[in-house]
Amino acid sequence: MAFTVAIDGPAAAGKGTISRAVATHFGFAHLDTGLLYRATGRKTLDGTEPVAAALGLEASDLEADNLRSPDVAQAASRVAAIPEVRAALLDFQRAFARRDGGAVLDGRDIGTVICPEAEVKLFVTATDDVRAMRRFRELEGKGFETSFDEVLADLRARDARDSARSAAPLKPADEAVLLDTSEMGIDDAVAAAIAQVTGRF
Repeated sequence: MAFTVAIDGPAAAGKGTISRAVATHFGFAHLDTGLLYRATGRKTLDGTEPVAAALGLEASDLEADNLRSPDVAQAASRVAAIPEVRAALLDFQRAFARRDGGAVLDGRDIGTVICPEAEVKLFVTATDDVRAMRRFRELEGKGFETSFDEVLADLRARDARDSARSAAPLKPADEAVLLDTSEMGIDDAVAAAIAQVTGRF
């Protein structure tokens, strides 16, 4: 049986953590679609043309240990604004979403473009300062040298680029349930997401 949970939202809002927890709870497969764009962006930093990078992606590319660096994040945002790159990755995401046994996909345009017929749509968000602090602590914990102000500026630049792009801009689907995690602990946020799925599964 196919059952799709689409979880969208800006960077560091908590959608990845929530998505993985929801998938585990229900026994669904999980796809962090941002990794597709990060892996594509990473290839462009080595000089590969964006569309060729997207078409040439292999499963092993999604397991590279440097996909969470700030420069890769910015490269991912840049390639994600290219319609031909998004088209190259579309079929893979849609096939994953409708696989037997259920699937959770998180990204920027899952509920609006990739899976407009998803059974559950969530839009996870938080304030800029909260998201920037989460990302700053994450990067600091991984040994990246940066500052809160730099992370906040990068995050806002990425938000602006993701929201303003002509191809699949970042925005909630009309019927998406808004989940603001600014003042929520992870357990409460996960519980809220699970409750939404439980009500429709």
